[in-house]
Amino acid sequence: MPAHPPADLVWRDLNGNGRLDPYEDPRLTAAERTADLLGRLSLDEKVGLLFHTVIEAGPGGTLLETPGALSKSPTSTVVLGKRMNHFNVHALGSPREAARWANALQRLAAETPHGIPVTISTDPRHAFVENAGTSFTAGSFSQWPEPLGLAALDDETIAEFAEIARREYVAVGIRAALHPQVDLATEPRWGRQLHTFGADPGRTSRALAAYIGGFQQDDLGPGSVACVTKHFPGGGPQQDGEDAHFPYGREQVYPGGAFDAHLEPFRVAIASGTAGMMPYYGMPVGLERHGRPIEAVGFGYNRQIVTELLREELGFDGIVVTDWELVNDNVAQGQVLPAKAWGVEHLSPADRLLTILDAGCDQLGGEECVELLIDLVQTGRVSEARIDESARRLLDLKFRLGLFDDPFVDEDAAEAIVGSDAHRAAGFRAQAESIVVLTDDAGTLPLAPEPARRVYVEGLSAAAAARLGVVVDTPEQADVAVIRLAAPYDPRDDLLFESLFHQGSLEFRPGLIARLARIAEHVPVVVDVMLERPAILTPLVPLAAVVTGSFGSSDEAYVAAISGAVPPRGRLPFEIPRSMDAVRASREDVPHDTVDPLFPYPTIGGATP
Repeated sequence: MPAHPPADLVWRDLNGNGRLDPYEDPRLTAAERTADLLGRLSLDEKVGLLFHTVIEAGPGGTLLETPGALSKSPTSTVVLGKRMNHFNVHALGSPREAARWANALQRLAAETPHGIPVTISTDPRHAFVENAGTSFTAGSFSQWPEPLGLAALDDETIAEFAEIARREYVAVGIRAALHPQVDLATEPRWGRQLHTFGADPGRTSRALAAYIGGFQQDDLGPGSVACVTKHFPGGGPQQDGEDAHFPYGREQVYPGGAFDAHLEPFRVAIASGTAGMMPYYGMPVGLERHGRPIEAVGFGYNRQIVTELLREELGFDGIVVTDWELVNDNVAQGQVLPAKAWGVEHLSPADRLLTILDAGCDQLGGEECVELLIDLVQTGRVSEARIDESARRLLDLKFRLGLFDDPFVDEDAAEAIVGSDAHRAAGFRAQAESIVVLTDDAGTLPLAPEPARRVYVEGLSAAAAARLGVVVDTPEQADVAVIRLAAPYDPRDDLLFESLFHQGSLEFRPGLIARLARIAEHVPVVVDVMLERPAILTPLVPLAAVVTGSFGSSDEAYVAAISGAVPPRGRLPFEIPRSMDAVRASREDVPHDTVDPLFPYPTIGGATP
């Protein structure tokens, strides 16, 4: 390669040697550049690629040089000291500040020996639910329904969302999405189904194809956001609906023998070119494939799942990143969450790490224990060739995304693109349209605005309700009552993040039902339930004139829907069970499996999706 490239060639001297080295040459393929760079890297540089942890922006778009709410180390420590360059960003400021921070992070990365740029990733951050373990509220980004709400609409809306989200991510330097989550919501009690596309394999598969197409575009390139599809091979069939973040939820069960149904969306994700896959925490119990029992260890530790099934049988050669904190306990905010080392709790952190690599995973999510992996190589327990195998995949993706050639973003463009009026309007429309009208036998809807109408509200802002009429203080004064409810759950707060996961019973408390019945004695009641899980709506139907389900809609968007300003057209992404007895009797792995559901899938709210 010439030391003096053509004058019109734009390139970066990443290692500062004054020469155009092959990995710096934008004319070469990603594979050629990767092969050259891999041969130049030291062990610590290669090991740093295999870690992907939380990072937070500092005030005003500065680099945070103290541990944050969940980040474990100062930014300079993980970038310069540990040679890490994959980060899941949590706290972000305004679009301008987010872009400024991303640029500062890339300038810091340019100080490393070979100038490997950072890949910034994120959990979903375009909707409503704030859960530091899974998602963030939209903030400066345009706000849309949660994925369940997108699934309640059509693939065109999903593609529109993905395209807008891609533009907003790229504008602030985010180039990897730790989504879509394509687990099937087959266990009604499971606390993570809000970010799925529902319970149906076919609906989920069509939704994810549109989603990946919008984020990644036709081919991964400088304008793409790489998708990490999760949670392989399907995290939905949790025993009794308990989530595998926590020790009591570690078992995944298949009493209906429906493992392949959960696998179907991942086949489509591979066909759609997903850049990455993330196995779930759960450990399969009593699972057999092709006459062989599957080891009862967490999927990220499971060679039969990652190598034999994902790599060899399904042919996936992209990046496999584990879910967060499989190796070490997570301690933050005065609470502990044990390492999700289900089935291998007895192993040391070093042996857990070794088992994850042996399973076939490329990257350790939520960890920064680079010294542990370096020691495994230096003591001969892990070969450097095994490190190279994963490092090659990780570098190749960075080259394909164009990060080596230009990782920087424009602050002015970020300010103009992120949360633009057009993007917000599209999100608002989707919020309103995703409302599912479950009952309206008397034709109460739409509640077209009437100045003389008197409206009693609960769980709905007075400002939004004022568009329907005059807001009054009591049901006795009202012509109609509009009440928005959260789906029920059992509050828990022992382990880190546990209070943020809504699990347990789906039944409303009897006192609430009795109070709503008293309101209904005085006035017609319109009830909306935020269906983050399929709540038991059976006691609401006899007392309410209208029952609707929502999946992430602002009060203003909800009023737009029930007033007819933006007609609702959502379809249920799962069935609504009639009782908790029916839920308990259903099989965790089988879609649409409760006996005599109150609202079957997908007959309410439109034609079969």
